[in-house]
Amino acid sequence: MINGMIIDGADNVGVAIYPVKKGDTIAYLDSQKQTVEIQAAEDIQIYHKFAVCDIEDDMPIVKYGQHIGRAAAFIGKGQHVHVHNVKSVREDLQ
Repeated sequence: MINGMIIDGADNVGVAIYPVKKGDTIAYLDSQKQTVEIQAAEDIQIYHKFAVCDIEDDMPIVKYGQHIGRAAAFIGKGQHVHVHNVKSVREDLQ
């Protein structure tokens, strides 16, 4: 069952479209419409983000093809991505 989604091939986070429990399989379609399955490293609430790959400390978080912040620490594949591990970064508005 598809229970996650990504929008853009550049995304390094997906969105849970159903609640996910630690150890569950998260399945989503990649940009080539191929099913990808990863294991949830922790519980993820519906509509919250999960890492689709390892994200190193201070790397950009990319959702819907847009940078939405930076990793505040290492985030492992399948982990919940939210305010506890993402830092806000104001883009240069010039």
